[in-house]
Amino acid sequence: MDVTELRAEFPILQRRVHGDRPLIYLDNAATTLTPKSVIRRLTSYHASGTSNIHRGVHYLSNEATQQFEACRAKVKSLINAQHSSEIIFTSGTTLALNMLAQSLGQQLIGAGDEIIITEMEHHSNIVPWQLLCQRLGCVLKYIPLTPNGELDRDKLSNLWSSRTKILSVVHVSNSLGTVNPINELVVEARKHSAMVVVDAAQSLGHLLDIDVQQLDCDFLVFSGHKLFAPTGVGVLYGKKQLLDKLSPPIAGGGMVAKVTMNESTFLASPEKFEAGTPNIAGVLGLDAAIDFWSALDRPAWRRYEQSLLTYASNALQTIDGLRIIGTASNKEAIISFIVEGIHPHDLGTILDLAGVAIRAGHHCTQPVMRYFKIPATARASFALYNTIAEIDTLVATVVEAQNMFQSR
Repeated sequence: MDVTELRAEFPILQRRVHGDRPLIYLDNAATTLTPKSVIRRLTSYHASGTSNIHRGVHYLSNEATQQFEACRAKVKSLINAQHSSEIIFTSGTTLALNMLAQSLGQQLIGAGDEIIITEMEHHSNIVPWQLLCQRLGCVLKYIPLTPNGELDRDKLSNLWSSRTKILSVVHVSNSLGTVNPINELVVEARKHSAMVVVDAAQSLGHLLDIDVQQLDCDFLVFSGHKLFAPTGVGVLYGKKQLLDKLSPPIAGGGMVAKVTMNESTFLASPEKFEAGTPNIAGVLGLDAAIDFWSALDRPAWRRYEQSLLTYASNALQTIDGLRIIGTASNKEAIISFIVEGIHPHDLGTILDLAGVAIRAGHHCTQPVMRYFKIPATARASFALYNTIAEIDTLVATVVEAQNMFQSR
């Protein structure tokens, strides 16, 4: 399948915006687009299969339950988990990290214990740990950045202590594109008996294989909507022996074994972590998205995405006054940049009027912005349906915006 054929699988790419401008979608780090196969799966569920799961004995409920659990098995295979019971469906990465912080705080973390995160984390991997530390009296430490947007590994050696309980780290930075060396970080954490949480929201749809057994991480989280699936669905993976120790952070229907007026007992994982009615349609959409993703020649498409990153980086750097923020040696297809004399929000608005959709702001990584002493960046992020021609339009429009501001 070439890129033209692939683009035909995404109906939204036929849209025109602001009159008759073809849509150029370069905001994939926020949300990837939805292919026809996923749309069909969502439509099929709502049109002919709507039902709740696990609780009914009728045909539709049994059918939906089987399809729901089939997706759990598919996620297990996707990330090579050891057991299907290690796969917990959530609304996304943010909820998964909050659930982890709450459950770990109830069982395995106490006053004076230490948690290490990084300065490049998304807010969803900062704020839950801050709240946990405030509640329990824990200590939160940060691995600092280097000027090219990598982790300062030399500083990490000074952060470990006998009280370190958790290292929670992003696999790929959503604002810098930096790919962190998870294998090496896990090995180091094991020397200090620390658990490792991996935020794979930006990596699962780009890196070739994420194997949780090979990584040996204790927990891993990701969102479906960055893997061609609908919004509102995600996954929390955890090692079975750890999940068995944790209490559920959310209580309600579907996760209890017995309830009396005085006490309750809970089902085993994954049910005890999936209280209430889940986003069934979203999970079935995730199932279809995994099929779509798995059917691709992923090594070829990864090379293609990397070629887009290289081309865009080289082209943007020809523009006087443009500075790329984040120049790590190992990057995914994300470019954050600033243009002298133009606020990123103004640049994003001008690009939008030309049909080019990027993201402008701090990208929920305010510590990154403070490190680089900037208020925000413009961010172009690429996926396998983007083209060289679209990058040329991006670059030409940035130059037009620059000329516009210089002539004022």
